[in-house]
Amino acid sequence: MKNKINVATDKVYKLVKDSAPLSYMLPTRHTAQFPLLYFDEEAGVNRALRYARNQKSPFEDEQDGNVVLEPIIFEDGFLSVPRTNPVLQQFLFYHPSNGMAFQEVNEERDATAEVDRLNAEVDALLAARDLKVEQVEMISRVLFNRDVTKVSTSELRRDILVYAKNRPEEFLDIVNDPTLKLQATVSLLFEKGFLAFRKNQKEVWFNTNTNKTKMLNVPYGEDPMFIVSSFLQSDEGIENYKLLEKLL
Repeated sequence: MKNKINVATDKVYKLVKDSAPLSYMLPTRHTAQFPLLYFDEEAGVNRALRYARNQKSPFEDEQDGNVVLEPIIFEDGFLSVPRTNPVLQQFLFYHPSNGMAFQEVNEERDATAEVDRLNAEVDALLAARDLKVEQVEMISRVLFNRDVTKVSTSELRRDILVYAKNRPEEFLDIVNDPTLKLQATVSLLFEKGFLAFRKNQKEVWFNTNTNKTKMLNVPYGEDPMFIVSSFLQSDEGIENYKLLEKLL
């Protein structure tokens, strides 16, 4: 069971979603429709939760029969709970939605998360800025599935910088992905016409001067580019990859 929380201070809670509704009511008692259970590790049982301000505990098995139920309403995404209402603070602490639908406002934690986000953004922008031209084209093929011969390098750099700013962690993962070159090469093979889709991207065919055979079928719901890349990395496809790469 969780340790007792420190309820000697006023606390503020906020909804996790960025676009919080003007008014949000949190379930306050265990029902079949809204199960509010907390698993007590020491006792090995699930304990039902219920918020009643006139009680000394948020657990039903520790409350008497004279409960006064009150709604818990987040206004504009926030809920303030003074230290004079320790039962509500405890109820929110044990609530199954704590950390999912709402969380306690923690300035230090939020500042740390913001610093981490800003550092990732800076790292991503620096990495995007320092890309060589061939890397810019390679990443553009992977990120945007774009024919880079029809777009200026400045436009490609701009789009990559915007992507890095908006999705810094994802961008850094892509830049550091060892399969990036392979994915870019596959995109270029389609762009140059050495590989071709048929039957609404359900089939991939070789399309070289000496080979017009079918390479593979794309499984339903799978990403065709990922399937082709995976095949060309396999023992069966590696020789084909070497030959196709020479054509480029």
